Amino acid sequence: MGKYENKKVVITGGSSGFGLTTAQLLVREGARVLITGRDQSRLDAAREQLGEHAIAVRSDAASLAAIEDLADRVKNEFGTADALFANAGVNGFAPFESTSEELFDQLLTVNAKGPYFTVQKLAPLLPEGSGVVLTTSVANVLGLPMLSAYAASKAALRSMTRSLARELLPQRIRVNAVSPGPIDSGILAKSMPREQAEQTKAQMAADNPMLRMGTPAEVATAVAFLAFDATFTTGAELAVDGGGSQL
Repeated sequence: MGKYENKKVVITGGSSGFGLTTAQLLVREGARVLITGRDQSRLDAAREQLGEHAIAVRSDAASLAAIEDLADRVKNEFGTADALFANAGVNGFAPFESTSEELFDQLLTVNAKGPYFTVQKLAPLLPEGSGVVLTTSVANVLGLPMLSAYAASKAALRSMTRSLARELLPQRIRVNAVSPGPIDSGILAKSMPREQAEQTKAQMAADNPMLRMGTPAEVATAVAFLAFDATFTTGAELAVDGGGSQL
């Protein structure tokens, strides 16, 4: 019997990255997962990887109507959910002086508004003792160049973690955040030439106290811990960053 046998988990942004890796871990340990994403082909591929214990739902984290539809779908499929990983988000890089209103609005809408209303609409389906995990980023405390709007969206999530943890205490729902640092998720290889990506990864590893980058599996383990095992923890942010934001 797996550690999370028959647990029911909703993961937004679950068709790739940390969301998919977390879904894979939970399914291996016996959980049923409902993942969301905007790209149907990625959703189909993720559903095939995860097998019969997964449900893939196309949903836009920036749309309140879509979030409300998602809550209805979760209720129909699961009745209640034991954990919610509100992970859907987007990246955005631009110097401060050339950050556009469009980019700013996209980052704050998807990364802050989306998780906020996802928790609001799904909270009635979370029973006593369940856990919510939000995905922040070490960028929310490091003051990195090119990331001012992105960092602001993640700082908003960090603040929400504290506030929602307090607001959901009467329902005995815990709310925590996982804060990834330099994780070798493959995104660099997709966004820049291979040689440049390798150089960037080497520099990031050299700058990290643990002298390496983390893995998506290490983030997934942290998410599962916060969702199920951290039963006396709420309002916290767990950094998965090799000590980069702490030391």
